[in-house]
Amino acid sequence: MDLTGLSSKGRFLVVLCLVSYLYNPTAAEGSCKLKAKFNLKGYKEVEKKTVVIGGMFPVHQRLIDTDSNTTIAPESSDCEGFNFRTFRWAQTMLFALNEINNRTDILPYTDLGYVIYDSCFTISKAVEGTLTFLTGQDEAVPNYRCGDGPPLSALVGAGGSDLSIATARILGLYYFPQMSYASSCSVLESRFQYPTFLRTIPSDEHQSVAMAKLVLQFGWTWVGCIAAEDDYGKYGIKRFKEVVEEAGVCISFSETLPKVSNPEAIERIVQTVLDSTAKIIVVFSSDVDMSPLVGELLRNNVTNRTWIASEAWVTSAAISRHPDILPVLGGTIGFAVKRADIPGLKEHLLSVTPYNDTLTEEFWGIVFNCTLNYRQVLRGTRRCTGEEMLEKLNNTFTDVSQLRITYNVYKAVYAVAHALHNLEHCKPGSGPFENGTCADITKFEPWQLMYYLKNLRYTVPHTKEEIYFHDGDVDGFYEILNWQSDSEGGIAYTPIGYYNSTAAPEERLIINNGSIIWNNDILETPRSVCSERCQPGTRMGIRQGEPVCCFDCIPCADGEISNTTDARGCIQCDEDYWSNANHDTCVPKTIEFLDFGEPLGITLIAIAAFGALATIAVAIILLMHLNTPLVNANDPLLSFSLLLGLVITFMCSIAFLGEPQMWSCMTSQVALAVGFALILSSLMGKSALLMLRARAVKAVKTAMKAAKAAAAASEQSPDTAVMAPAIPQKNDIDPIHPRHQRAIMIVCTLIQAVGCTVWLILMPPYPVKNTAAQNIKIILECDPGNIIFICSIFAYDILLAVLTFVFAFVARKLEDHFNEGKSVTFGMLVFFIVWISFVPAYLSTRGKFMVAVQIFAILASSFGLLACVFIPKCYVLLIKPERNKEELMIPRAKSRDIAAASSASANGTTVSTVSLDD
Repeated sequence: MDLTGLSSKGRFLVVLCLVSYLYNPTAAEGSCKLKAKFNLKGYKEVEKKTVVIGGMFPVHQRLIDTDSNTTIAPESSDCEGFNFRTFRWAQTMLFALNEINNRTDILPYTDLGYVIYDSCFTISKAVEGTLTFLTGQDEAVPNYRCGDGPPLSALVGAGGSDLSIATARILGLYYFPQMSYASSCSVLESRFQYPTFLRTIPSDEHQSVAMAKLVLQFGWTWVGCIAAEDDYGKYGIKRFKEVVEEAGVCISFSETLPKVSNPEAIERIVQTVLDSTAKIIVVFSSDVDMSPLVGELLRNNVTNRTWIASEAWVTSAAISRHPDILPVLGGTIGFAVKRADIPGLKEHLLSVTPYNDTLTEEFWGIVFNCTLNYRQVLRGTRRCTGEEMLEKLNNTFTDVSQLRITYNVYKAVYAVAHALHNLEHCKPGSGPFENGTCADITKFEPWQLMYYLKNLRYTVPHTKEEIYFHDGDVDGFYEILNWQSDSEGGIAYTPIGYYNSTAAPEERLIINNGSIIWNNDILETPRSVCSERCQPGTRMGIRQGEPVCCFDCIPCADGEISNTTDARGCIQCDEDYWSNANHDTCVPKTIEFLDFGEPLGITLIAIAAFGALATIAVAIILLMHLNTPLVNANDPLLSFSLLLGLVITFMCSIAFLGEPQMWSCMTSQVALAVGFALILSSLMGKSALLMLRARAVKAVKTAMKAAKAAAAASEQSPDTAVMAPAIPQKNDIDPIHPRHQRAIMIVCTLIQAVGCTVWLILMPPYPVKNTAAQNIKIILECDPGNIIFICSIFAYDILLAVLTFVFAFVARKLEDHFNEGKSVTFGMLVFFIVWISFVPAYLSTRGKFMVAVQIFAILASSFGLLACVFIPKCYVLLIKPERNKEELMIPRAKSRDIAAASSASANGTTVSTVSLDD
């Protein structure tokens, strides 16, 4: 078979078909044919070159929609949406290659060629370019290297992360090096999946963490997230959310920017931004994907938001030069990779002409609104002359003020060149390969170059930056930029800090807060929280069904505090402490007791002292008139024991005052019980005698009535004489003597004294801190020790009081000029009224006022007894001494009874008048 007349491509196809036929001899005819023809645009120069470096740049933004009709053979889609920024990247690679070829210190004997394709920002075009590049000819033949030209060294590209992921999987199959300048997705760190992938841009692992630290440093806890619908956006925002959510930040919303035109989705995202209360929005996207959202934000005039930009769009002129962008995106904070000036690049960019290739021709026609196509000229489009001046343009292509990704392209080309230089200058015998061999630069394998790239360390020209790779990655260093207004009303990228992943943790993020200008030229840092922070004194109450950052601030209950901001719960104060008014500090509770020095205490002491002195005065009066009939009428010793008991009760009331001590608790309660026992037993002794006298007088009255009846009967029978009853003697009227009364007093008092002694021995009263009665106070009081004992002791006093009242009540009508039975009766009534009133008053008060009520009851009952029993006597002794006579102290019958007896005597009936002597 004669193949001399065929081209190299034709000969290859014939051979390929022959191989296929030999492999499948049963086939009736050859089956080797070209499945598809790729429509690729770019630059290519491989003739007479030693080594070829590949490049891939997303010069266009998207594919042109084609008819899905399958009635005709499908064609490879063309691209649209020319991107001046990425076109500058492609030109930068050409500039770097020309610069290297003209240098004598790098690859002095090697001339570098290039094959550069447009990926159109789509995965399919990136794969097409990769397959074509590996094949070595315009038609791609998978797994074959069909060209016989210079060896392929590495691919610089392919732009976005999703493009590089697709190409890296193919290149990794052949261990073919790939040097990326813009693919920062963290998933590309995997050396297992992407063994030959390297990059001059930091991994998004650093950028995501840096964004999270920025959010945390400003105290924002409520943020929105928007990410592109690709691996760059998906993995970048995922890592960001992991870091901030671990620190307690909540995500208000998370939206995805569509890769293809979808106005409804963009409108929905903008409405979500408007509806959300989050003032901080983090966007992980390229400028291409971000542009439709920016347009919709402008149409809706979405202001008062702070945008956190990823490096892929923070310096994009396509966005920042948008008309009226400042009110919407002014104040944006973003992370940008290192910037550098590249001498000579500006001149190279201005030197391009429209006649070199189709890409430059398209660029020329767009920027100058003209065409070189003859058919379009016939349709009325202005014809390009080629003499148009690029210097007069002011667009992204010629703007070299923010060379960041452009600088990464420059570094990537130089990285491949330095690796080739090291490969070329390998010394045989000391090479890195088997038996110390070296690779031949005219026919090396890609995996051999990969060794030199992995171990590369070089200095970038002009900037002197040292580049080396850690498993294909570089250190994470970002400059933090703030979108501020420039003098012409546009956007100026103002540096406000940096992030360095290699610094100490506390020094990695450095921000100059004073140089930041926020949205709408506000200098104060915006707040972005779902709920305002809970101040000390409150706790966070989580709202059901809402993120943890959305909460209500619930005031701490009384006795509980929170002394930190955003406290999850309140702290219970110790027993002796209470919360202050703000519920942010536990303060010692107020110690409360009825003190001697306070006005109420002084008043009660004065009253008690007055009562004791009045009682002593009465005792002195009685002593001065000790031998008078009034004093001797009812055992004066009982009167003095009664006065002694009153002095005890008056003085024991003072023991209730002051801070309770062990001795005061025991003394006050016991003295009160014994004092009242002494008073009541003395009154009971007196009342018993008066009761017996009253009964004797009643018996005399009964006898007189009988005599009167007999006298009436004698009027009908004059001869009948009726004898009057015999006159009772003193011993018959007073069946008990003073010694009996004294015995009653002593025995009753001793019983109480014995009971109190047992009480003090077994379970005595003791001072306690009452923290339950009032929350904010500690009431110092006396605990009775045992409720049964104290109830029994005072129940005994009540029993004595009841008996005394009964005895006195029986003797209340005893006729004499000084009726002591009435005085005791009234005294006991006052006693009962006071203590019955005391119970509800005591139970309705708290703290020191309970003690005051108790002291008042003691003093009132003591004054009542003193007044009712002794004031009538003192009145007679001091004011009416003429009544202090023996005959006036003798109980007697009523005057009508005496008159009746006298009348009976006049009628001849002998009746004896009754005379009772004390």
